[in-house]
Amino acid sequence: MIDRTTSPRHTSSTPGTGYGRIPTATMKTIVETHRTRRSFWRQLALIGPAFVAGAWQFGPGNLTTAVQAGSGYQYALVWVIVVSTILMIFLTDMSVRLGIRSPVSLITAIKNHLGGWVGVLAGVGVFLITLCFSVGNAVGSGLGLSMLVGGSPIMWTVICSVAVAGILFARNVYRFIEKLLVVMVALMAIAFVASAFIANPDWVAAGEGLLPQIPDGAWLLIIALVGTNFSVNAAFYTSYGTRERGRTAADYRDVTVVDTIPGIVAPGVMTALVIVVAAAVLGETGEQATTIVQLASIFEPLAGPVGSTLFALGFFGAAFSSMIANATAGGTMLSDGIGRGSSSSSRSARLISGAILAFGVVITLIFQSSPIQLIVIAQALTIFVAPVLALLIIVMANNRGLMGDLRNRWWQNLAGAIGLIAVLGLSVRLLITFIAG
Repeated sequence: MIDRTTSPRHTSSTPGTGYGRIPTATMKTIVETHRTRRSFWRQLALIGPAFVAGAWQFGPGNLTTAVQAGSGYQYALVWVIVVSTILMIFLTDMSVRLGIRSPVSLITAIKNHLGGWVGVLAGVGVFLITLCFSVGNAVGSGLGLSMLVGGSPIMWTVICSVAVAGILFARNVYRFIEKLLVVMVALMAIAFVASAFIANPDWVAAGEGLLPQIPDGAWLLIIALVGTNFSVNAAFYTSYGTRERGRTAADYRDVTVVDTIPGIVAPGVMTALVIVVAAAVLGETGEQATTIVQLASIFEPLAGPVGSTLFALGFFGAAFSSMIANATAGGTMLSDGIGRGSSSSSRSARLISGAILAFGVVITLIFQSSPIQLIVIAQALTIFVAPVLALLIIVMANNRGLMGDLRNRWWQNLAGAIGLIAVLGLSVRLLITFIAG
């Protein structure tokens, strides 16, 4: 494994950044790279870290909350996905720039600049979120395969968890996972786009759903939707993928165009389509679609087994890809937080990732059913940790000595502030809801 703390990319920086000066030859290379337009295939090679974040973001909890939004409130909450996706792009972009500029991992940089205990808090916070997600991912992957090929969901949960463990212990784990998840996100996109057109929704009504409105009784669901689609923990992890891929300042513009924006927009579009499908299916059948299984089965009178299979395929892809990304990110960042290595290939990260997978399987075996309301609440609970992680990203992205000319501009800080205020407000609202309940 290359020690990036001693590589030329990290030992040099712009004058005044506190990490030395860029040699003349290096500066010339950067300038020439900016002037030389990359070919289409060279740009595609930059795809990766943001799609990993998107795969983590788009899991069974995301699908469950989207199904509830569509079946319970028709198209009224589509705007939540649009706003969350825009804010997610800005926060992920900050994390990408941190991955480019920081000579060390993000949590290590936080320890260096803000104190060791703050870095440990960040690592533990992300780890706790991954434990919550691991249960939904385990159940979802088993349920998805059960819908596709039959058999016990519990059996498939165990098989999927073992398969993911095998992937995590492979050599060059991050590169392999990255390529696998990019393919799975592409297949999910095809499945959900096809499902949306099979359902034949009212696109005019869906367009009206872009106008912000808050239906009665929808607050908990809105908080859960924001918690899954404005996934601050996934944005936080993007800096690690960016750093593992050795991205440079010269890559930044192309990375934004081919990875950051499409990698975050893709799960946002798929989530919006799930809401649209749920709303359309409910309108066609008059049935209350409260679970993924019910939604998939409702497709049969509309398009026969093909519609149900398409949706089940997308659901399995969402659960399995999120299981891989969730375990990888949780293991890497907790390992970094406790000072045991910041690489996903480190022994400590792999062991912690395995523990996250095991936790999901054990809870699934103990509790044979997964009530949808518990999934929604679990997704909503992530909103309590999100403000801390969002604040850390914004603070670090404004550090002049660390970021140099890639530090936040005023409009990026404005978007970050809006996102931070939103998750803080929703955290307070959720706390009030729990106290009142």
